[in-house]
Amino acid sequence: MKGRWHMSNRVPYSGLMLACLTCIAGCSTTNQSGGVEPNGPLTTITPAANFIVQKSTDLERLQVLYQQRSSGLQATDYPIGPGDIIDVSVPAMEELKVQSVRVGGDGMIALPFVGKLMASGLTEEQLRGEIAGRLLKFMHEPRVIVFVKEHKNRQVAVLGSVTKPGVYSLRSENDTILDLLSQAGGIVAGADPQIHLIPAELADKDAHKQFASVLPVSTTASSVPAMLLKKTEPIVIDLQELAYGGFQEYLSLSVRPGDVLMIPGGGQILVDGWVNKPGAYNVTPGLTVSGIVAAAGGLLYPADANSVKIIRNERGGKKNIIQSDLERIRNGQEPDIRLLGGDLVEISATNDKLALYGLYRFFTTVVNVAVGANIPMFR
Repeated sequence: MKGRWHMSNRVPYSGLMLACLTCIAGCSTTNQSGGVEPNGPLTTITPAANFIVQKSTDLERLQVLYQQRSSGLQATDYPIGPGDIIDVSVPAMEELKVQSVRVGGDGMIALPFVGKLMASGLTEEQLRGEIAGRLLKFMHEPRVIVFVKEHKNRQVAVLGSVTKPGVYSLRSENDTILDLLSQAGGIVAGADPQIHLIPAELADKDAHKQFASVLPVSTTASSVPAMLLKKTEPIVIDLQELAYGGFQEYLSLSVRPGDVLMIPGGGQILVDGWVNKPGAYNVTPGLTVSGIVAAAGGLLYPADANSVKIIRNERGGKKNIIQSDLERIRNGQEPDIRLLGGDLVEISATNDKLALYGLYRFFTTVVNVAVGANIPMFR
């Protein structure tokens, strides 16, 4: 039947329109906001320009700590702690001519004529004065010699993405951050190029007492109490920022007993919204917002390049939303935010572009459906 349009090859107009309208509706509603918008009292909004302030605060804290420790302590000024072995000698008293005692887990020592005495937290000179004071009732101006024979308390925890995480003893008062990382075998490939430093003198005191009590008897990273990590705000040392800013000398910061160094793992970053390839991407050193967008195949037409959100989990279950503008980043007007494992990057769409994109998808769908259904077909 030449010249006649076979009804068997005809797609009903109403069905075609329904398919196209469904497509437009899908394009117009799916991922417009780039995902679920966090809200509530546990969410904070941080403009990208203010993100530099957070980095500056960490650098300032690092500078203060560097100055304090550079002027700082000699080896004998380290406080005595649990596990240390102390030699005590009082030449004029036979019972105390040669005494070697270990500081108990409670920080106490026991000596003849002196009794039990709290030694933890004291320097050698301070402990000598305490012992001499107790011996005054037995002799006039007692001569007391105190020497810490073994410093079991001079330990630092190196945790996270290093080759050999664990607890390491300081070899001298000159040991630095780089020395401890070297003892731990170095940072593993793919780790985030950051060091989270919890200095002993800035940590929560109650938590650090618990930390000090376990270090002398343990050599595993799992011995570090979770309380210490929860109650103390670490100083974030960005290794790449130090290199770019010429602050490499801060890596020679002297470490102190009770310090904790944590190297975060690379982890993954989720990219959601109007990109060509949304999904999960492994963190690589130095990965930024513009880098992850490129890795995800770039922006789709409706994407709002001026409003990219980085949703980051903070302490206490809080979420921090960092606003970023790709156009300003390209023009050098805004910092390209460094991403961390666990970040969620959301790219929303603009309404005007979304409408045009819907029309584009409508016409491409009409053509595809028509071609697939052979409309019109004549014989």
